[in-house]
Amino acid sequence: MDGNGRWAKRRGLPRTAGHTAGEETLATVVREAARRNVGWLTVFGFSTENWVRPPSEVRHILGLHRKLFGRIDELNANNVRVRWIGRPFDEPGSRTPAPIQKAIRDAIRDTSHNTGMVLTVAFDYGSRAEIARAARLAAVDAASSGGTISPTAIARHLYDPELPPVDVLVRTSGETRISNFLLWQARQARVFFTDAAWPDFGADELDAALALVS
Repeated sequence: MDGNGRWAKRRGLPRTAGHTAGEETLATVVREAARRNVGWLTVFGFSTENWVRPPSEVRHILGLHRKLFGRIDELNANNVRVRWIGRPFDEPGSRTPAPIQKAIRDAIRDTSHNTGMVLTVAFDYGSRAEIARAARLAAVDAASSGGTISPTAIARHLYDPELPPVDVLVRTSGETRISNFLLWQARQARVFFTDAAWPDFGADELDAALALVS
């Protein structure tokens, strides 16, 4: 979801205003994707690298994520089930603050009965860290069982082994490169590039991305 800061700068607004607009765009995209019977929508909310941003910007983004996970009534109204991927809270290196941890757990619990689209939020997430951790755990298994470190063994130890392969990877704001996002899961994905900054991403862009696999 790139381009929040650039979107704000073009309008003479602080970067935080771009993040606020981006959070509202995400709510809109979730509704539109659910209406189109998308099965799984995974969004890169906050990366392991984002902690180096200015503290005031990080605090603002954290507040927006707490608000996002708190939209329980809206998520339930759209039959959306929440999941999360990122550095496990109880493992070394995790930096997710306790209030965000609680918001994530509450959202997962309070939407678990829904049967529609699965919204997975990647928070404190980095794909290389995910793969390295999975390979390390697969190596422990192999050492104890005499097996081998296979792709299947690594996949079993990803943050969410049930997350399906990515069909379409969306890059906004004119970015024409992939990010440190779902590198394992997106190995055969189509990639949709758009010049629209994330706050300007709407139904038309969503439909164009979905058309790549229709």
